[in-house]
Amino acid sequence: MKRTVVVLLTVLAATGVVLASAAVFGLRAPANSPSIEPVLTEAKWPFPIDQWGIGRAFVCEPADCGTKVEIYVRPKIGFCNCATGVSDDAELERVADTELVSRKIRPQGSGRPIKVGWMHGLARTYWANDEEARRSVLSAAYNDGCDVIVAAAALGDRDPAVTGPAVLAFLASNPMVRWAKKELGLEFVKREW
Repeated sequence: MKRTVVVLLTVLAATGVVLASAAVFGLRAPANSPSIEPVLTEAKWPFPIDQWGIGRAFVCEPADCGTKVEIYVRPKIGFCNCATGVSDDAELERVADTELVSRKIRPQGSGRPIKVGWMHGLARTYWANDEEARRSVLSAAYNDGCDVIVAAAALGDRDPAVTGPAVLAFLASNPMVRWAKKELGLEFVKREW
């Protein structure tokens, strides 16, 4: 009995040393792990200024996301259907910024409802059919009245069921919701979420 306890404690100690070493030396989960915790770095807006101005760009490198993920998010003031918001795929495609990521896309399925802060909208994934390798694109739009925040994300060649939720979680994070609130001119208006 005593020997079993000693062996068990030795195994637990060895496991702890291995896990601590992995943390100290910065080992990461393999690229095919079922979920990711992206490390996003803000980058310069890479597109020319258009009628909607510039937004914010973020990049997650392959070492952190398993593939390069790029997110572009910006407000479009007064561009949303004021009565229904972003409530169907037609409205999502009308307000979306997917052309920033790829001009040739085809839907992988229907849009699904999302909630970002107090705002509601839709998210939809697409296949990008460019000259480049086959990759996925995520489009999301959520509104406050007639104003909408749109996001387009190049998800690389990784399964969008893994990278898509991580991108949506980032968009719904407190810093991004507070940024959206400010951009929509609501920084002094109380909103519950």
